[in-house]
Amino acid sequence: MPAPLMNSPVLCFGEVLWDFLPHGTFPGGAPFNVAYHLHRLAVSVRPVSAVGCDDLGDQLLQRLAQWGVSTAAIIRHDRLPTGRVSGTLSAGGDAHYLIARDVAWDRIIIGPDTLKNAASSPALVFGSLALRSAENRAALKQLIAAQPANAWRVFDVNLRAPHDDLALVREFAPAANLLKLNASEAARLVNATESPGHEESHARSLAAQFKSSLICITAGERGAGLLRADRWTWVSARRVTVADTVGAGDAFLAAFLGCLLRAAHTDTEMLSAGCRLGEWVAEHPGATPDYDATTPI
Repeated sequence: MPAPLMNSPVLCFGEVLWDFLPHGTFPGGAPFNVAYHLHRLAVSVRPVSAVGCDDLGDQLLQRLAQWGVSTAAIIRHDRLPTGRVSGTLSAGGDAHYLIARDVAWDRIIIGPDTLKNAASSPALVFGSLALRSAENRAALKQLIAAQPANAWRVFDVNLRAPHDDLALVREFAPAANLLKLNASEAARLVNATESPGHEESHARSLAAQFKSSLICITAGERGAGLLRADRWTWVSARRVTVADTVGAGDAFLAAFLGCLLRAAHTDTEMLSAGCRLGEWVAEHPGATPDYDATTPI
């Protein structure tokens, strides 16, 4: 089982972009959101991505600098624009996305300093959306190969049509020792129909398929579960008034991973921390709301 290594930053590999939503424009991208919340939780973190040499890229880097998050592993492209997503919201606050293609984060380049960081990093977080380009798949394999054997390799599955290639997920899932996905994604990967109450059986099927040490399945307003060493743990969600669900799963993962790295929490406590922060983010617009003294972390 991987042990925590806290001297080097967690690396978050993948997309950084702007979410254009009906109620405003927000910085986003799953790895970017996870990095933001890890930083808020006092975990050293470094996003690994790319932006364009444009105003949107300038604004993203300025936002990270204001937060105190390192931009050292975010490269700039002069021929590719900064990523952007146009989103619509359902009546319940669920988001549906149109994701721009051929943007800067489709061409992430790993520099020597980032490889050096990977060699001592306690965890690498990566998602499925960034796997849509061959260049990113090669870059991610570089980072995975550079990691120490006892580091966490966290695969945060985010199936966003039309960028929801299950073959790519199955290719990279065996490299992860923590697989996090929602109930719908879990059902798809085991060729089943999503059905409340079947998360444990789906987690066991995924564990057998991919040999991951931990399988974490989130189920939105119902809660989340974790399969570890053949033991299933479930924590129920609390009812909240949803502004939008953008980034709630990313906040969940950051809180869960922060507890995991500190190795001082039970599985119930880790799931509870993830659910509480995810719920709080869902109550606020956008994926990276400012924290205050009432935030449940």
